[in-house]
Amino acid sequence: MPSLKEIKGRIASVNSTRKITSAMKMVASSKLHHAQVAIQNMLPYETMLEHILKSFLAAEAEPQTIFDQERPVKRVALVVFSSNSSLCGGFNANVIKLMQRTVDAYTEELGPGSVEVWPIGRKVTEKAKKLGYDVKCDKAPIVDHPNVNECIEIAMELGQKFADGKIDRVEILYHHFKSAGSQILTKKQFLPIDLESELGRDHERDLTTNIVTKKAQDYLKKNRRKKEVKEGEVAPLNDNFIVEPDMNTVLTQLLPKFAHLMLYTALLDSVASEHAARMVAMQTATDNADELLRQLNLLYNKSRQQSITTELLDIVGGSVDK
Repeated sequence: MPSLKEIKGRIASVNSTRKITSAMKMVASSKLHHAQVAIQNMLPYETMLEHILKSFLAAEAEPQTIFDQERPVKRVALVVFSSNSSLCGGFNANVIKLMQRTVDAYTEELGPGSVEVWPIGRKVTEKAKKLGYDVKCDKAPIVDHPNVNECIEIAMELGQKFADGKIDRVEILYHHFKSAGSQILTKKQFLPIDLESELGRDHERDLTTNIVTKKAQDYLKKNRRKKEVKEGEVAPLNDNFIVEPDMNTVLTQLLPKFAHLMLYTALLDSVASEHAARMVAMQTATDNADELLRQLNLLYNKSRQQSITTELLDIVGGSVDK
């Protein structure tokens, strides 16, 4: 059994670690709140743009632009989102594994040198370079300070390469933020844009709470649904659009904006997912530290009691001998 001094030193060490993990959890919770606000500020624009595009899809005409035309795939670009720092559970490891599986699949199908990687985040950039992938950019700073203008620049560069025929498909790999306790690893096609599948995708997010337990989330979701029913439904917009000069011309302007939005949304989702994953990881570490402290305190008390008992026996034994 370790000595009392060793146990006391271990308790002090675990206490110090617990303070760090608890502080990191609070910092991650605060950053998650800011990330949720950023997503919430983007949603009205996303909702209106999707509504307009869905209305166009419901029209009798079948619009065709260069951004939604399928063609034989010879070269693929992967836009991969990760974090710049660690201590966020399996967040980075999961997206890196997905990147490796995707690159291996395309390499086997199309041959070596057919995949280029556009990493956004220091962790995935370092891993892609280490694996010898064809890395085209280094956009790590954008993760700490999400910027729609830089997302537009990346989307425009990818769109230009797609239009010039240098790449035939672009895919995005990221974590879709569903709630503080649920982040879904997602791979979706960026170019050519498949409007029907993209507009039909599940965009549900819980941006109102940082609670990570499933029971609490179900309770809040149930109460929120009741409140929405009581408040009544919002009146639908008038979908009777008059398109001038013609649908293809309008879509040629709208689809690039939709592509910019897809990339910016993926960035915001990835940032929010990172902070949520870190918050959960730090909460788990804090809980583990609490359990370890409980066991160490119990061991310390047992050792102390044993030491006192031994001293009393020595004293009693000495007095009997005299």
